[in-house]
Amino acid sequence: MNDSPDKREAINRLKEQTAHLSIISNTGLVVMKFVVGFAIGSVSIISEAIHSSMDLLAAVIAFFSVKKSAEPPDAGHSFGHGKFEDISGLIEALLIFVAAIVIIVEAALKILGGNERVFSPTLLYAGIAVMGISVLANWYVSTRLMKVAKETESIALESDAWHLRTDIYTSLGVFAGLILIHFTGLTILDPIIAVAVGLVILNAAVNLLKRSFADLIDHSIPKLDEDRIKAIICEHASEYAGFHGLRTRRSGPEIFIEFHLVVPGEVSVTQSHDLADHLESDLLVEYPRANVTIHIEPCNKGCNRCGPFCTYYEKQEKQKQHKT
Repeated sequence: MNDSPDKREAINRLKEQTAHLSIISNTGLVVMKFVVGFAIGSVSIISEAIHSSMDLLAAVIAFFSVKKSAEPPDAGHSFGHGKFEDISGLIEALLIFVAAIVIIVEAALKILGGNERVFSPTLLYAGIAVMGISVLANWYVSTRLMKVAKETESIALESDAWHLRTDIYTSLGVFAGLILIHFTGLTILDPIIAVAVGLVILNAAVNLLKRSFADLIDHSIPKLDEDRIKAIICEHASEYAGFHGLRTRRSGPEIFIEFHLVVPGEVSVTQSHDLADHLESDLLVEYPRANVTIHIEPCNKGCNRCGPFCTYYEKQEKQKQHKT
Protein backbone atom coordinates (compact mmCIF):
# COMPACT_ATOMS: atom_id res chain seq x y z
CA MET A 1 0.00 0.00 0.00
CA ASN A 2 1.02 3.65 -0.41
CA ASP A 3 1.15 6.40 2.21
CA SER A 4 -1.74 6.74 4.67
CA PRO A 5 -4.50 9.18 3.60
CA ASP A 6 -3.47 11.70 6.29
CA LYS A 7 0.18 11.64 5.24
CA ARG A 8 -0.71 11.89 1.55
CA GLU A 9 -2.97 14.87 2.30
CA ALA A 10 -0.17 16.56 4.26
CA ILE A 11 2.25 16.01 1.35
CA ASN A 12 -0.21 17.43 -1.17
CA ARG A 13 -0.90 20.45 1.04
CA LEU A 14 2.86 21.10 1.38
CA LYS A 15 3.30 20.89 -2.41
CA GLU A 16 0.47 23.36 -3.03
CA GLN A 17 1.75 25.82 -0.43
CA THR A 18 5.25 25.73 -1.92
CA ALA A 19 3.95 26.21 -5.46
CA HIS A 20 1.88 29.17 -4.21
CA LEU A 21 5.02 30.74 -2.70
CA SER A 22 6.69 30.56 -6.11
CA ILE A 23 3.73 32.33 -7.74
CA ILE A 24 3.84 35.21 -5.24
CA SER A 25 7.62 35.65 -5.55
CA ASN A 26 7.65 35.55 -9.36
CA THR A 27 4.74 38.01 -9.63
CA GLY A 28 6.65 40.62 -7.62
CA LEU A 29 9.87 40.11 -9.61
CA VAL A 30 8.11 40.32 -13.00
CA VAL A 31 6.50 43.67 -12.11
CA MET A 32 9.75 45.17 -10.78
CA LYS A 33 11.86 44.02 -13.73
CA PHE A 34 9.44 45.26 -16.39
CA VAL A 35 8.99 48.65 -14.70
CA VAL A 36 12.72 49.26 -14.27
CA GLY A 37 13.67 47.64 -17.60
CA PHE A 38 11.37 49.91 -19.65
CA ALA A 39 12.29 52.95 -17.55
CA ILE A 40 15.99 52.44 -18.31
CA GLY A 41 15.50 51.00 -21.78
CA SER A 42 17.68 48.03 -20.86
CA VAL A 43 17.14 44.99 -23.08
CA SER A 44 19.01 42.77 -20.60
CA ILE A 45 16.64 43.69 -17.75
CA ILE A 46 13.61 43.34 -20.04
CA SER A 47 14.90 39.92 -21.12
CA GLU A 48 15.14 39.00 -17.45
CA ALA A 49 11.55 40.21 -17.00
CA ILE A 50 10.47 37.91 -19.84
CA HIS A 51 12.44 35.10 -18.22
CA SER A 52 10.69 35.72 -14.90
CA SER A 53 7.33 35.85 -16.73
CA MET A 54 8.03 32.34 -17.97
CA ASP A 55 8.96 31.35 -14.42
CA LEU A 56 5.66 32.82 -13.21
CA LEU A 57 3.72 30.90 -15.83
CA ALA A 58 5.66 27.76 -14.91
CA ALA A 59 4.80 28.33 -11.24
CA VAL A 60 1.09 28.68 -12.09
CA ILE A 61 1.20 25.51 -14.20
CA ALA A 62 3.07 23.69 -11.41
CA PHE A 63 0.48 24.82 -8.85
CA PHE A 64 -2.45 23.45 -10.84
CA SER A 65 -0.61 20.29 -11.89
CA VAL A 66 0.25 19.33 -8.29
CA LYS A 67 -3.39 19.90 -7.33
CA LYS A 68 -4.56 17.69 -10.19
CA SER A 69 -1.95 14.98 -9.67
CA ALA A 70 -2.96 14.80 -6.00
CA GLU A 71 -6.45 13.59 -6.93
CA PRO A 72 -6.96 9.89 -6.12
CA PRO A 73 -7.51 7.31 -8.88
CA ASP A 74 -11.00 7.27 -10.36
CA ALA A 75 -12.96 5.23 -12.89
CA GLY A 76 -11.36 6.99 -15.83
CA HIS A 77 -7.83 7.18 -14.35
CA SER A 78 -7.28 3.95 -12.44
CA PHE A 79 -3.52 4.60 -12.22
CA GLY A 80 -4.01 8.09 -10.77
CA HIS A 81 -3.29 11.54 -12.25
CA GLY A 82 0.50 11.68 -11.87
CA LYS A 83 1.10 12.32 -15.59
CA PHE A 84 -0.37 15.81 -15.19
CA GLU A 85 2.96 16.81 -13.61
CA ASP A 86 4.88 15.37 -16.57
CA ILE A 87 2.64 17.25 -19.02
CA SER A 88 3.14 20.48 -17.08
CA GLY A 89 6.92 20.03 -17.30
CA LEU A 90 6.67 19.62 -21.08
CA ILE A 91 4.50 22.74 -21.45
CA GLU A 92 6.85 24.75 -19.25
CA ALA A 93 9.85 23.66 -21.34
CA LEU A 94 8.16 24.69 -24.60
CA LEU A 95 7.25 28.10 -23.19
CA ILE A 96 10.79 28.68 -21.93
CA PHE A 97 12.17 27.63 -25.32
CA VAL A 98 10.00 30.24 -27.10
CA ALA A 99 10.98 32.94 -24.57
CA ALA A 100 14.68 32.21 -25.10
CA ILE A 101 14.36 32.56 -28.88
CA VAL A 102 12.51 35.90 -28.50
CA ILE A 103 15.19 37.25 -26.13
CA ILE A 104 18.08 36.21 -28.41
CA VAL A 105 16.45 37.67 -31.54
CA GLU A 106 15.62 40.99 -29.88
CA ALA A 107 19.10 41.30 -28.36
CA ALA A 108 20.79 40.41 -31.67
CA LEU A 109 18.78 43.13 -33.44
CA LYS A 110 19.97 45.65 -30.82
CA ILE A 111 23.59 44.60 -31.38
CA LEU A 112 23.29 44.78 -35.18
CA GLY A 113 21.50 48.13 -34.94
CA GLY A 114 24.45 49.57 -33.09
CA ASN A 115 22.30 52.24 -31.43
CA GLU A 116 23.79 52.98 -28.02
CA ARG A 117 22.00 55.10 -25.46
CA VAL A 118 23.04 56.71 -22.21
CA PHE A 119 21.54 55.15 -19.10
CA SER A 120 20.50 57.45 -16.26
CA PRO A 121 22.78 56.73 -13.26
CA THR A 122 19.81 56.76 -10.88
CA LEU A 123 17.83 54.30 -12.98
CA LEU A 124 20.94 52.18 -13.47
CA TYR A 125 21.24 51.89 -9.68
CA ALA A 126 17.58 50.86 -9.59
CA GLY A 127 18.30 48.14 -12.17
CA ILE A 128 21.26 46.86 -10.15
CA ALA A 129 19.10 46.80 -7.00
CA VAL A 130 16.28 44.90 -8.74
CA MET A 131 18.72 42.28 -10.03
CA GLY A 132 20.19 41.90 -6.54
CA ILE A 133 16.71 41.41 -5.05
CA SER A 134 15.92 38.89 -7.80
CA VAL A 135 19.00 36.81 -6.96
CA LEU A 136 18.18 36.68 -3.24
CA ALA A 137 14.46 35.98 -3.72
CA ASN A 138 15.02 33.24 -6.31
CA TRP A 139 17.76 31.65 -4.22
CA TYR A 140 15.41 31.34 -1.24
CA VAL A 141 12.36 30.16 -3.23
CA SER A 142 14.29 27.71 -5.44
CA THR A 143 15.96 26.17 -2.38
CA ARG A 144 12.56 25.73 -0.77
CA LEU A 145 11.06 24.29 -3.97
CA MET A 146 13.90 21.81 -4.47
CA LYS A 147 13.71 20.62 -0.85
CA VAL A 148 9.97 19.95 -1.08
CA ALA A 149 10.36 18.44 -4.59
CA LYS A 150 12.86 15.90 -3.27
CA GLU A 151 10.71 15.11 -0.23
CA THR A 152 7.54 14.60 -2.31
CA GLU A 153 9.15 13.36 -5.58
CA SER A 154 7.37 16.11 -7.54
CA ILE A 155 8.76 16.75 -11.03
CA ALA A 156 6.54 19.84 -11.36
CA LEU A 157 8.10 21.50 -8.30
CA GLU A 158 11.58 20.33 -9.30
CA SER A 159 11.11 21.85 -12.78
CA ASP A 160 9.98 25.10 -11.19
CA ALA A 161 13.03 25.05 -8.90
CA TRP A 162 15.39 24.57 -11.85
CA HIS A 163 13.73 27.49 -13.65
CA LEU A 164 14.42 29.75 -10.69
CA ARG A 165 17.99 28.50 -10.32
CA THR A 166 18.58 29.37 -13.96
CA ASP A 167 17.12 32.79 -13.18
CA ILE A 168 19.66 33.21 -10.37
CA TYR A 169 22.59 32.78 -12.76
CA THR A 170 21.11 35.01 -15.45
CA SER A 171 20.21 37.68 -12.88
CA LEU A 172 23.78 37.57 -11.57
CA GLY A 173 25.02 38.03 -15.14
CA VAL A 174 22.78 41.06 -15.69
CA PHE A 175 23.75 42.39 -12.25
CA ALA A 176 27.46 42.20 -13.12
CA GLY A 177 26.81 43.64 -16.59
CA LEU A 178 24.98 46.68 -15.24
CA ILE A 179 27.85 47.36 -12.86
CA LEU A 180 30.29 47.15 -15.80
CA ILE A 181 28.12 49.55 -17.81
CA HIS A 182 28.13 51.96 -14.87
CA PHE A 183 31.93 51.99 -14.68
CA THR A 184 32.78 51.72 -18.40
CA GLY A 185 29.83 53.41 -20.12
CA LEU A 186 29.78 50.59 -22.72
CA THR A 187 26.02 50.17 -23.21
CA ILE A 188 26.64 47.61 -25.99
CA LEU A 189 27.25 45.20 -23.12
CA ASP A 190 23.50 45.33 -22.39
CA PRO A 191 22.28 43.36 -25.47
CA ILE A 192 25.36 41.09 -25.36
CA ILE A 193 24.40 40.07 -21.81
CA ALA A 194 20.83 39.55 -23.02
CA VAL A 195 22.05 37.08 -25.68
CA ALA A 196 23.98 35.17 -22.99
CA VAL A 197 20.83 35.10 -20.82
CA GLY A 198 18.85 33.73 -23.77
CA LEU A 199 21.38 30.96 -24.42
CA VAL A 200 21.34 29.85 -20.79
CA ILE A 201 17.53 29.76 -20.82
CA LEU A 202 17.59 27.81 -24.11
CA ASN A 203 19.86 25.16 -22.60
CA ALA A 204 17.56 24.79 -19.57
CA ALA A 205 14.53 24.40 -21.87
CA VAL A 206 16.20 21.63 -23.90
CA ASN A 207 17.17 19.68 -20.76
CA LEU A 208 13.67 19.98 -19.34
CA LEU A 209 12.12 18.89 -22.65
CA LYS A 210 14.24 15.73 -22.62
CA ARG A 211 13.28 14.80 -19.08
CA SER A 212 9.56 15.54 -19.43
CA PHE A 213 9.36 13.60 -22.69
CA ALA A 214 11.18 10.62 -21.14
CA ASP A 215 8.60 10.38 -18.33
CA LEU A 216 5.67 10.75 -20.73
CA ILE A 217 6.80 7.72 -22.74
CA ASP A 218 7.12 5.57 -19.59
CA HIS A 219 10.89 5.52 -19.42
CA SER A 220 12.38 3.24 -16.77
CA ILE A 221 13.54 4.85 -13.54
CA PRO A 222 17.36 5.37 -13.20
CA LYS A 223 19.52 2.22 -13.16
CA LEU A 224 20.82 3.12 -9.70
CA ASP A 225 17.26 2.91 -8.35
CA GLU A 226 16.55 -0.33 -10.21
CA ASP A 227 19.73 -1.85 -8.74
CA ARG A 228 18.58 -0.77 -5.27
CA ILE A 229 15.18 -2.39 -5.85
CA LYS A 230 16.91 -5.64 -6.85
CA ALA A 231 19.06 -5.44 -3.71
CA ILE A 232 15.97 -5.03 -1.50
CA ILE A 233 14.33 -8.06 -3.13
CA CYS A 234 17.52 -10.10 -2.76
CA GLU A 235 17.57 -9.41 1.00
CA HIS A 236 14.83 -12.08 1.18
CA ALA A 237 16.51 -14.54 -1.18
CA SER A 238 16.27 -17.35 1.37
CA GLU A 239 12.46 -17.17 1.23
CA TYR A 240 11.96 -17.61 -2.53
CA ALA A 241 13.48 -19.39 -5.54
CA GLY A 242 14.13 -16.31 -7.65
CA PHE A 243 12.60 -13.36 -9.47
CA HIS A 244 12.55 -12.00 -13.01
CA GLY A 245 10.80 -9.55 -15.32
CA LEU A 246 11.48 -6.42 -13.24
CA ARG A 247 9.85 -3.39 -14.90
CA THR A 248 9.68 0.20 -13.67
CA ARG A 249 8.26 3.49 -14.86
CA ARG A 250 7.48 6.94 -13.50
CA SER A 251 4.22 8.88 -13.64
CA GLY A 252 4.74 12.32 -12.09
CA PRO A 253 5.60 11.75 -8.40
CA GLU A 254 4.48 8.11 -8.57
CA ILE A 255 6.68 5.20 -9.63
CA PHE A 256 5.46 1.77 -10.69
CA ILE A 257 7.41 -1.40 -9.87
CA GLU A 258 6.45 -4.78 -11.30
CA PHE A 259 8.22 -8.16 -11.17
CA HIS A 260 7.60 -11.91 -11.09
CA LEU A 261 8.47 -13.65 -7.82
CA VAL A 262 9.21 -17.36 -8.18
CA VAL A 263 8.54 -19.46 -5.04
CA PRO A 264 9.07 -23.18 -4.36
CA GLY A 265 6.06 -25.29 -5.36
CA GLU A 266 5.48 -26.53 -1.81
CA VAL A 267 4.95 -22.97 -0.45
CA SER A 268 1.28 -22.26 0.27
CA VAL A 269 -0.75 -19.42 -1.24
CA THR A 270 -0.92 -17.75 2.19
CA GLN A 271 2.85 -17.89 2.66
CA SER A 272 3.43 -16.53 -0.85
CA HIS A 273 1.00 -13.69 -0.21
CA ASP A 274 2.67 -12.82 3.11
CA LEU A 275 6.08 -12.79 1.42
CA ALA A 276 4.79 -10.50 -1.33
CA ASP A 277 3.34 -8.14 1.30
CA HIS A 278 6.65 -8.13 3.17
CA LEU A 279 8.61 -7.30 0.00
CA GLU A 280 6.15 -4.54 -0.88
CA SER A 281 6.49 -3.00 2.60
CA ASP A 282 10.29 -3.02 2.36
CA LEU A 283 10.21 -1.36 -1.07
CA LEU A 284 7.82 1.33 0.19
CA VAL A 285 10.23 2.27 2.97
CA GLU A 286 12.67 3.64 0.39
CA TYR A 287 10.12 4.42 -2.35
CA PRO A 288 7.01 5.62 -0.46
CA ARG A 289 5.23 6.79 -3.64
CA ALA A 290 5.69 3.41 -5.35
CA ASN A 291 2.91 1.22 -6.70
CA VAL A 292 4.20 -2.34 -6.40
CA THR A 293 2.78 -5.27 -8.36
CA ILE A 294 4.19 -8.74 -7.64
CA HIS A 295 3.17 -11.77 -9.72
CA ILE A 296 3.72 -15.06 -7.88
CA GLU A 297 4.92 -18.08 -9.91
CA PRO A 298 5.77 -21.66 -8.85
CA CYS A 299 9.38 -22.68 -9.36
CA ASN A 300 10.08 -24.96 -12.32
CA LYS A 301 13.51 -26.26 -11.39
CA GLY A 302 15.96 -26.17 -14.22
CA CYS A 303 14.56 -23.14 -16.07
CA ASN A 304 16.67 -20.04 -16.71
CA ARG A 305 14.12 -17.25 -16.24
CA CYS A 306 15.57 -15.90 -13.01
CA GLY A 307 19.23 -16.19 -14.00
CA PRO A 308 21.69 -15.13 -11.28
CA PHE A 309 18.81 -14.05 -9.02
CA CYS A 310 17.59 -17.65 -8.76
CA THR A 311 18.53 -19.48 -5.55
CA TYR A 312 18.14 -22.83 -7.35
CA TYR A 313 20.55 -21.55 -10.03
CA GLU A 314 22.92 -20.43 -7.28
CA LYS A 315 22.90 -23.90 -5.70
CA GLN A 316 23.62 -25.49 -9.09
CA GLU A 317 26.59 -23.15 -9.64
CA LYS A 318 28.00 -23.98 -6.20
CA GLN A 319 27.64 -27.70 -6.91
CA LYS A 320 29.50 -27.27 -10.24
CA GLN A 321 32.32 -25.37 -8.51
CA HIS A 322 32.52 -28.01 -5.79
CA LYS A 323 32.87 -30.81 -8.37
CA THR A 324 35.64 -28.96 -10.22
